[in-house]
Amino acid sequence: MRGITFRVILKRIKAIRFMMADPKVSKWKKLLVVFGILYVLMPIDIIPIAIFPFGILDDLILWVWILFYLRDTLDKYWLGEKETDLSKNFNGKTVIDDVEYEVEPDKTAGASEEK
Repeated sequence: MRGITFRVILKRIKAIRFMMADPKVSKWKKLLVVFGILYVLMPIDIIPIAIFPFGILDDLILWVWILFYLRDTLDKYWLGEKETDLSKNFNGKTVIDDVEYEVEPDKTAGASEEK
């Protein structure tokens, strides 16, 4: 099980932008992110900001829950882990040039058949 570190949380927050731009992601997940942003920006909270440490804590708990709930989706959008189809870059092109090779028959397979 992967622990939640500050680095993981930052990567997931950065991945939100890419997740929101992807049309394959469900509208429910996008709506959850929008709700989280609106909740942080709205002046009305479950616990008012005037109660200093607890007023910020409810916003923080909400965002940790959203990041935990969307963890599998957001982890796909970390830099370097997003699935891309690289075959489009090589469509109709020769990938390996000027290579000569020869396939030799497997000698061990013939020895077992002769017995």
